[in-house]
Amino acid sequence: MAMSRSTARSRSPLGLIVLWLLFERPLHVYGMQKLIRARGKDRVVNVRARASLYQTLERLVRLGLVEVSETVRIEGYPDRIVYAITDSGREVAREWLREMLRTPGDEYPEFIAAVSIIFGLSPDEAREQLEQREERLAAELARTEAEVAGAPPGLPRLFLLEEEYRKAILEAQLWWLRGVIDDIRERRLDWSEQWLREIAAAFNPANQEDR
Repeated sequence: MAMSRSTARSRSPLGLIVLWLLFERPLHVYGMQKLIRARGKDRVVNVRARASLYQTLERLVRLGLVEVSETVRIEGYPDRIVYAITDSGREVAREWLREMLRTPGDEYPEFIAAVSIIFGLSPDEAREQLEQREERLAAELARTEAEVAGAPPGLPRLFLLEEEYRKAILEAQLWWLRGVIDDIRERRLDWSEQWLREIAAAFNPANQEDR
């Protein structure tokens, strides 16, 4: 099935997780949120605000990937809308999964943007900020290692792949970050306003016409 442009543009990690939960059985929002947390998927997608789940579901319903299955009424509680996946939703969920697995993301993370203009701070101030980032990444790595170590005995590796990947990414980020911090501390990586002006003049001559 060829996806429409609107369906392709609506692809999101949370949308994929929601569709995959609905593969199993119809669910209401509260049930989805509980399952996401119980299975550790809240480390993969942000569901701290239940509104994000509602917004995702509304989008999936508009696209015809999810439909309202029933409304459960319990005395003393708000009505709960139960959602079910449609046949189109099953096909699209698999295609989203294929696309996300095979295609590197084209997002523009904040950190890469900040690194590209790190010279906007003095070397010492930049190092201080990077050291704070290092502390937070190290704490996140420790939590991830604890998550893996605390997995139920005998749990197949298939269900720990996201934590393995997170651990590898965090280790790589920390390795790079610590190298940069050390280079700034030892002045192997250094800059000043005067040096920046000289570099700007050398690589962006004022008399060079725009082409």
